[in-house]
Amino acid sequence: MTERRSGNVPTVLRMMLGRQLQALRESAGLTHEEAAEAIYASAWTIRRMERAEGGLKLHNVKGLLMAYGITNVHDIDAFLALVRDANTPGWWHTYTDVLPGWFRTFVGLEEAASLIRGYEPHCVPGLLQTEDYARALTVAGFADAPDDQIGRRVQLRMARQELLARPSPPDLWVVMDETVLRRPAGSRVVMRAQLERLIDASEQPGITLQVLPFAAGPHPAMHGLFYVFRFPAPELPDIVYGENMTSAFYLDKPGDAVAYLQALDRVCAQAAPAEQTAGILHAIGKET
Repeated sequence: MTERRSGNVPTVLRMMLGRQLQALRESAGLTHEEAAEAIYASAWTIRRMERAEGGLKLHNVKGLLMAYGITNVHDIDAFLALVRDANTPGWWHTYTDVLPGWFRTFVGLEEAASLIRGYEPHCVPGLLQTEDYARALTVAGFADAPDDQIGRRVQLRMARQELLARPSPPDLWVVMDETVLRRPAGSRVVMRAQLERLIDASEQPGITLQVLPFAAGPHPAMHGLFYVFRFPAPELPDIVYGENMTSAFYLDKPGDAVAYLQALDRVCAQAAPAEQTAGILHAIGKET
């Protein structure tokens, strides 16, 4: 796969199922064309299913499983149950009124990841924002939006944070540029509360926060914000996310992920060690 834009990136479960269908087809020694004949479809349809582009139709999946030599009823039923789960909208779909298509996939990746690493040059990571800080950013970013829409956007951000409170949350490792901590959002009270939230987060197991000081100079992540998601399923690749004002990109080629991870490793090396983060935040808080 290559770069994907907008809302076309599949859910993680659909990606897993697509890769399993590909592995089963290859194990059966069938080409895309031969597999397509088994379900009276086109080779293009088989490729789309394996790339998880769009929903998976139950009758197509069942036909392919049988064509690939999967005849055990329990195995087929278990696979089809996963297909139903993959086609079920996530909780965030209740926020489609304020959630752009290109960001829906980000929330899905966030939910499924076992490790989330990122570089934030402008704002506190969404998973660690206080409600008042999130509101200040939202008002600035959507100056013409009515109050009820602003409230919905803030609610969505707060709902995403429940991820970190579940029994087995993903590990979160983010490098923040010093600019993030010194750019005021809302009042001084809002910023102080946000800094306290980050101090608390830095002391939680599974959360690693680093600050990249101005003194670090140029670094390999100066092109902007990005995140790398890693998943517990070994067949899934790391996925890189980046964004601009009106859209996003997702990369899942191994070479792309390696390039971003190497850049992130170098940024982490230039940043202050994580054990110094709380002290840095306290010092900035006294200046705020």
